[in-house]
Amino acid sequence: MNNIISEMLKNNDRLTINNRKNSIKEAVQEIVLCALSKSGFFSSAAFYGGSALRIFHGLERFSEDLDFSLEAPDPEFVLDPWLPALEQELISYGFKFKAERKNKTHDSAIQSAFIKGNTREHILICYTDKQMASAIAGSELIKIKFEVDTMPPPFARFENKFRLLPIPYAVRLYDEPSLFAGKLHAVICRAWKNRIKGRDLFDFVFYISRRTRVNLKHLNARLTDSGFEGARDDLSIDDIKQILLNRFETIDYDMAKTDVRPFITNPASLDVWCKEFFQALTASLTAE
Repeated sequence: MNNIISEMLKNNDRLTINNRKNSIKEAVQEIVLCALSKSGFFSSAAFYGGSALRIFHGLERFSEDLDFSLEAPDPEFVLDPWLPALEQELISYGFKFKAERKNKTHDSAIQSAFIKGNTREHILICYTDKQMASAIAGSELIKIKFEVDTMPPPFARFENKFRLLPIPYAVRLYDEPSLFAGKLHAVICRAWKNRIKGRDLFDFVFYISRRTRVNLKHLNARLTDSGFEGARDDLSIDDIKQILLNRFETIDYDMAKTDVRPFITNPASLDVWCKEFFQALTASLTAE
C-alpha cells in the first residue's frame, strides 16, 4: 500500500469492518477530489453536500456520496470525459476502482456515476487483514455515488478550500451559508409523509451549533425549483422557521435515528431528538 494512503487510513483507522470500509471510502473520496482538482473540474463546478461538510468543516458523521453542482446552468455538460482521470488517479495510489456512468431512468438535470471496487480485495490491500476479509462476501462492492447538478438553482456563493493529502490540492465548494441552504431544503423537501433522512437532521444540528447563517435567496430558489407548495422568492426567515416548525411536527424520530446511527460514532447524541428539541433549535435560525 502506498505510504501516503497508509497515512490517510491511519488518520481514520478504526477496528470494525464497517468503520474500515468507511475509512477506505473516505480515502477514495479525497483521491477523487484531488483528481478532479488536477483535471480542472472546479473551474466550472463546486462541491457541496454532506461529504463537503465532513471533509472541509469537520462534520462528525460519515457521508457516502460526492455531490457537485455546476456554478452556472449548462444543459450541454457531459460527465463521461471526467471519469477516466478518476480511475487513473486511484490506480496510481494502489486502488482498483472503476468509474461507471449511471444511465438515467427518467429525465433529470442530475448526471450520476458510481465509483466501485471489490470490498474484500481492498480490505486486503489496505489492511492485509485476512480474517476480516474472509467475513466479507466475495461479490460485495464498495460504492461511492458521484453526482453533478447541471441546472443548479441560482444565488449560491462559492469559496476555495485546500487539502494536503494525498497531495496538496484546491477545491471549489459552496460557502457555508449556501451549504446550509441546501441542507434546509433537504430537511423540508426530502421526505415522504413522516419519513426523513436522519442524516439531514444530524447536519441541521451541526449547522445550528456553529451558528451558521442561511443563504436565504439560495434556499428560496431551491424551494421554488423543486416545486415546494408555498415557495416564492421572498420568503422571510420567519416564514422558513414556520415551515420548519410544521415539518418537525410530522417526523418519525425513531426512524430518523435508525437512518443516521450507522454513520456516527456517538449514538448517545441522538437521545435528545424529538420535535421539541428541533423546534427549539429552529428559534435560533438566522439569515445573512
